[in-house]
Amino acid sequence: MEFAALVAISLLIGALILLVAVAVGKQKGDLSHETEQKEDTVVEEDGGKAPPSKKQKQQQRLRKERTQQHTFTHPLLASSLKSHSGNVTCLDFSSNGKYLASCADDRTVRIWSTKDFLERDHRCLRANVELDHATLVRFSPDSRAFITWLANGETIRVFKMSKKEDSSFSFKAAPEDFPVKHKGIVINIGIAETGKFIMTASNDTTILIWDLKGEVLASINTNQMTNSYAAISPCGRFVASCGFTPDVKVWEVCFGKSGEFKEVVRAFDLKGHSAGVHSFAFSNDSRRMVTVSKDGTWKLWDTDVEYKKQQDPYLLRTARCEVSEGSRIALSPDARVAAVSSGCNVAMFSTATGELEEEFHSVHSEEITDLKFDINSRYLVCSGDRAIRVFHNVPGYRAAIQDMQAMLKKASNEAMRQRLEQQIKDAQSALDTVFATSKN
Repeated sequence: MEFAALVAISLLIGALILLVAVAVGKQKGDLSHETEQKEDTVVEEDGGKAPPSKKQKQQQRLRKERTQQHTFTHPLLASSLKSHSGNVTCLDFSSNGKYLASCADDRTVRIWSTKDFLERDHRCLRANVELDHATLVRFSPDSRAFITWLANGETIRVFKMSKKEDSSFSFKAAPEDFPVKHKGIVINIGIAETGKFIMTASNDTTILIWDLKGEVLASINTNQMTNSYAAISPCGRFVASCGFTPDVKVWEVCFGKSGEFKEVVRAFDLKGHSAGVHSFAFSNDSRRMVTVSKDGTWKLWDTDVEYKKQQDPYLLRTARCEVSEGSRIALSPDARVAAVSSGCNVAMFSTATGELEEEFHSVHSEEITDLKFDINSRYLVCSGDRAIRVFHNVPGYRAAIQDMQAMLKKASNEAMRQRLEQQIKDAQSALDTVFATSKN
């Protein structure tokens, strides 16, 4: 009964936070007072004494402070998504670019519409994770389902998304979860864009390759002492991992012409860091990769190589950056911008020059847990506490304009010149709109 009561109170607080986010004026004050009363009730139930003592009043005040949202402002902040009542641990964009999925320890997965990012109100759809909570979430290639990693069940649960008449979705969990196979803590999951396999990776150097029905196809031992990150390439061919060793290892997951699984073979390594690698990311076409290491650098790699002919990836750029344990790196789909998290901070770099372009401090009240660009390279999103921050990718706009201006000088015919001139005009207009909005 006590557990059920805590769950009910958590859901109520989540609903109140949502109301506070959209209320104005006097309504805000009323709701804040109501929330305070709810907090008092929780403390009295825990303490079992009334009226509260001086110590209990202090505990009430501390609890109220913890439940308040961390405030953050910046000219490039497009929006803050705040419907979760627990800390957000993972983010994922759908391959069609329409949705952002987020999961938190409030036992929910939220589906956000990316077209609402610039609106005043940010509506989302909620999928409840029964008797557990998800730590990781990934969309299926067709954007009609998603998979989650269950914190307590230590396995994968699949949710199907069914579109309703009002264009919203209903969510239904699969009848059975995947079997429990990992012995270590799972640090990432993924679905190949080809739809042929699912990957799960744990911190004990194990990566498992599954079919979509929950059968293990292969097990990979990374031999990196510990895994810190692993992911599937956007093309769906490769699985990569990094960890204690100063390199990133990449494997190809091979299938036959009729779609049957064949084998997992070592493809290539990214070698050049002098200490363990925290994280890495791919460009949308899988031809570029970025890595961030404990050695205080991030690196850009050309991975468009014929590894079967023993061709190694090319190191294109190395730049210094602030890092911390758990640092994440994201690469914009067009490979023009790299973003690195360090603690509660985020830095954005130009991949063409390696120069620091933007820096955001104290974005969240707790360490950043995830960092991603949307598929159109318009936004950078990150999580760390109960809020999701959405930033305009201004460095990306600048880099795109510079690239097109360089192409314009080399344009060989009038049609190409006119097309480039229009694209530059559109990109500059979008950039001007961002700065005009940030001043208001």
